[in-house]
Amino acid sequence: MAQLIADRRDVDFVLFEQMNVETLTQNEKFNEFDKKTIDLIVTEAKNLAIKEILPTQKDAEHGCTFSNGKVTVPQSFHKAYKLLREGDWLAMADDPKVGGQGMPKMVALAANEYFMGANCSFMLYHGLTHGAAKLIERLGTEEQKRLYMKKLFSGEWSGTMLLTEAEAGSDVGALTTSAKKNPDGTYSITGSKIFISGGEHDMVANIIHPVLARIEGAPKGSRGISLFIVPKYRVNANGSLGEFNDVVCTGIEEKTGLHGNSTCSLTLGSKGNCIGTLIGEENKGLPAMFLMMNDARQLVGFQGFGVSTAAYMYALDYARQRIQGKHLLTGKNLDAPSVAIIEHPDVKRQLMIMKTFVEGMRSLIYYTGLCYDKIAISNSSEEKEMLNGLIEVLTPIVKGYVTDKALEVTSHAVQVYGGYGYTKEFPVEQLFRDCRIFMIYEGTNGIHAIDLLGRKLTFKQGKPFMDFLHMIQDTINTACSIEGLETMCSEFKTVFQRFTELSEYMGRAISRPDQILNAYAFAHPYLEVTGDITMAWMHLWRSSLAMSKLQQITGEKNSEKLKSTVEKNKEAAFYYGLLKSAQFVIYTLLPVTMGKMNAIFQTNGAAVEIPDVSFGGK
Repeated sequence: MAQLIADRRDVDFVLFEQMNVETLTQNEKFNEFDKKTIDLIVTEAKNLAIKEILPTQKDAEHGCTFSNGKVTVPQSFHKAYKLLREGDWLAMADDPKVGGQGMPKMVALAANEYFMGANCSFMLYHGLTHGAAKLIERLGTEEQKRLYMKKLFSGEWSGTMLLTEAEAGSDVGALTTSAKKNPDGTYSITGSKIFISGGEHDMVANIIHPVLARIEGAPKGSRGISLFIVPKYRVNANGSLGEFNDVVCTGIEEKTGLHGNSTCSLTLGSKGNCIGTLIGEENKGLPAMFLMMNDARQLVGFQGFGVSTAAYMYALDYARQRIQGKHLLTGKNLDAPSVAIIEHPDVKRQLMIMKTFVEGMRSLIYYTGLCYDKIAISNSSEEKEMLNGLIEVLTPIVKGYVTDKALEVTSHAVQVYGGYGYTKEFPVEQLFRDCRIFMIYEGTNGIHAIDLLGRKLTFKQGKPFMDFLHMIQDTINTACSIEGLETMCSEFKTVFQRFTELSEYMGRAISRPDQILNAYAFAHPYLEVTGDITMAWMHLWRSSLAMSKLQQITGEKNSEKLKSTVEKNKEAAFYYGLLKSAQFVIYTLLPVTMGKMNAIFQTNGAAVEIPDVSFGGK
């Protein structure tokens, strides 16, 4: 059963072999987290996920209940949430001073991979709570920190993010929620917000809402937006709950997936009695909220990954057990036994697509966690700036590309199950529906593509993007020096060179008035290409380590002789699988990437030149 959420062997490979998490523990900040401790943390997280959180996944399908402004979550959620709180799982990588455990972010990601794969809609309540807590930690006044921060980090209270309005979706600057300053320095908040994940529920006594609103008389557009802390119940000076704060849930959405998470419409101040306190500076609310949104965007990518790894594990297990059809090599022998469907080439092809994306996602997301961990222990301002820039570049890839591919992975899982996969009897149908929203919320993937092309490519004179390219080049240089990887490395090197040329081309195109519209029409294809390159980078890195390990285990360097050893040695089989993953990405997927790049170089204007009337439909 443990296999049906995540591949523990690959989790350990990424933590201990690829990212070398133990080197972090040599620093005083993380020195209590040795390998034995990290193993124990991940094992306990896996056990909690399988025994307590996974059973709530079916209950999540029944959804939440709305009645008279109140939302009731599935009953089983309460026990799972209580156990998460009691185990101090909600602030694993946060400072012990605010109630956290102070562990490396990578280790927290490994634990959360199991939780997210077990029930994503349940874990979403915690994800935004943590984001609200971090926002207050970074920007809150001492009073706001004292009243809210530890209760959010502990999960005693939960948090949300109130941005979206009916007439101001992705265009946040068009919001109409208003804030009127009161004589005591507080603000009276009036407005309505929609699509609020976890905006109302019955697992906690209070919900803390960061709210974007415009102070009366502030400039129009995004320059006039401020950020406020608005609790569901006001909080007294001693930390106890006060009166209801006129934050009313007016309904919950009936969604395609994530039924276990309440997506609410909230009305603030309908009776003129909603009070908020300013967090950060007046008219600087959007940059303040982006501190939370960047974390949230990485969380969405992580959600996509968590659902993907669970879908892959389910499909792999099913393919090994489902007996149907005869092996192709038996020809017309009617007496030949039927075989497990994993023996059929097309099923193997689909499993290989899933395997390579899941493994690449894991390495990419853990690598982003490593960047945060290095920032936490670095004494070099130059290194911190470089790592922060790298995180900026990777964020649209983690959010946009990973969630695009999550839908593809879960779709393949349904296909592997065949007709059964399309029924509610098996789990992959639910995962497929659950992950569709990830491409939309916290900024659509089209917006993240625009962010990558229009901002991250040229951010700080292009230095962070160049650092990203240099990281990939360093991996290529290492791989090319390893016997047995030369040909594969050369293939990737050719594609990577084409990508650097494409990036220079797109950087010029977005600066030219005669090309800018066409360039942005290709922003999402460019994001997809960048993601493909990033996946190949991660797999080349993984294969470099795998080849060295295989040679140590077997004493062989010849790939054909290596294969004969694999059948007899479980560890050799694992590393051989990593080599095959890299080969599949570089020889099967990257040629398609080259075709995509050729299309982008054409920058054909059909998409922007066609007038509305030519789309038809009238």
